[in-house]
Amino acid sequence: MAILVDKNTRVIVCGMTGKEGSFHAEQMIQYGTQVVAGVTPGKGGTTHLDRPVFDSVKDAREATGADAAIIFVPGPFAADSVLECEDAGVEFITCISDWLPIHDEIRMVNRVRDNNTSRLLGPNCAGIITPGECKMGIMPGNIFKPGPIGMVSRSGTLTYEIVWEMTRADLGQTTCVGIGGDPLPGTRFIEVMEMFEKDPATKAVVMVGEIGGSDEEAACEYMKTMSKPVVGFISGRTAPPGKRMGHAGAIISGNTGTPESKVSALLEAGASVADRTSDVPRLLQEALAKVG
Repeated sequence: MAILVDKNTRVIVCGMTGKEGSFHAEQMIQYGTQVVAGVTPGKGGTTHLDRPVFDSVKDAREATGADAAIIFVPGPFAADSVLECEDAGVEFITCISDWLPIHDEIRMVNRVRDNNTSRLLGPNCAGIITPGECKMGIMPGNIFKPGPIGMVSRSGTLTYEIVWEMTRADLGQTTCVGIGGDPLPGTRFIEVMEMFEKDPATKAVVMVGEIGGSDEEAACEYMKTMSKPVVGFISGRTAPPGKRMGHAGAIISGNTGTPESKVSALLEAGASVADRTSDVPRLLQEALAKVG
């Protein structure tokens, strides 16, 4: 099993005829993802990558029965693309786009949450992959392998690094979810942890956080009720005070969002915490051995 996406997921690519959309859509198709259509206004009736292109998401969904969409639209227009997908009834939307104006992001995320008819992943995220079944994102598919470990992360690069360490240690993954580094993610850590807890195929979870915000601490409160072991990694623990970090969500306010507060919350919740990415496989193996 998996969470959110699997071999039956039918995907629309918004912005598929653009440079980024075209490159990553082709990679998704080669991986085996069911990419059923693209959407680019003004190019309806054409084909791209041997898939039909439509002027609107509504037309694409009605013609293909798609239940998911991925957004490769430039940041200033990405929020409208997400809301178009929601209006068309697409159940799962992944927004890869970054540089969204903050007022657009607030409008987009709050509307999707309030209407509660679609789930949004992102924006500014690497996407999601269920190894061997479906890749909706920009991650290198060859480093993933099927297995019992669920993963949720704010950082795409750290996801790739830790997954490669896991795969080399023969620790495959059920689903890897990138929630993105923006201050207002469409899907939060705690929601993904709840999904992994309910997924019978997931035997342990890796949670990769960063300095800034309080999303990790909120997930740790839920973690105290979980039956599955969790291994955590918090990046930025060696960042010098006052140093500006890359992600928009990497903002420390008082004692909230510090690496120390996140590590403490993980330990208090019963998780194992890796000091280095290379420690994650060993901690997973130890955790799995304890639960049998």
